[in-house]
Amino acid sequence: MASENMIEGGESEGSARNRRARHEEGASDAEEDLKSAASAVAEDYTKKGSKALNEAKERVGALRDNGEDYVRENPMKAVFTALGVGFMLGFIFRR
Repeated sequence: MASENMIEGGESEGSARNRRARHEEGASDAEEDLKSAASAVAEDYTKKGSKALNEAKERVGALRDNGEDYVRENPMKAVFTALGVGFMLGFIFRR
């Protein structure tokens, strides 16, 4: 009887080890799937972010160029506008 219990106990321990090993394999497969999905999402957002940054750089460059052209065409307006804005900011921050 004692040897039968040991054999049965050994079999249950072995099957528990097998279940645990299969569970760990399934977990590592799920982990790899999650890593690949996260990498794909991160890569997608990186591409979108780069595209948005390039578009913003182009817009800022165009705005700067337009501003420079306006100042060259209307130097007196630009100077008086800058003086007025500077005066108003000085007045606001003085208080």
